[in-house]
Amino acid sequence: MLDSSGLSRREVLQKCVALGSITLIASQSSAAMLLAFEEKELHKPTPPNELGPFYKKRAPQTAMLRAAGDPGMPLSVSGQILDTRGEKLPNVVVEVWQTDHLGHYDLDGYRYRAKLPADGSGNYKFESVMPGHYPDRVCQHIHYLVTAPGHKPLVTQLYFATDPVFEGDPDKNFNRDPLIHSRELVRPVMLVGDPKDIHAAVNFELCLERV
Repeated sequence: MLDSSGLSRREVLQKCVALGSITLIASQSSAAMLLAFEEKELHKPTPPNELGPFYKKRAPQTAMLRAAGDPGMPLSVSGQILDTRGEKLPNVVVEVWQTDHLGHYDLDGYRYRAKLPADGSGNYKFESVMPGHYPDRVCQHIHYLVTAPGHKPLVTQLYFATDPVFEGDPDKNFNRDPLIHSRELVRPVMLVGDPKDIHAAVNFELCLERV
């Protein structure tokens, strides 16, 4: 968990101890106190989801999946990768793949596929279009494969609260897609930009488990 300054709770606690704002009792070391503090602040790992049959290796390293003139609603997806203690993870690689706006995967090439190295604070972002409904699936979705040293690989999917399948109530209707096992994977969609250049924006924070 991060405060408004961008520091993790561990970093805030360490600063407080160093400045004397928190006094440690004699029988308790700072390391022990930090561990006890962290254990109370565990984040839930992001729920896994199906890999699907259309993953391809060697996706291009790009944050721009859509090309000029591509049909469909422009989409910006961003987020941060943390571990279960709320620590920001460097050296993370995020692979994403999806359909075009009509629900078609590019099986011959690499359209709407990308490999995204996160920055030193675990942030990632990419530009795409809102995926269409694939014939063999109920809901719109984007596939994720997330890897980081010392952590378990995460295979999951992002879903959209605006999907017509949910009829405006994803809390009640998220399980209309039998592959959605957690409401947490369904995220709000914001419409941003001026009236002549509206695009959808979604935040999808990811939490990895340590090995």
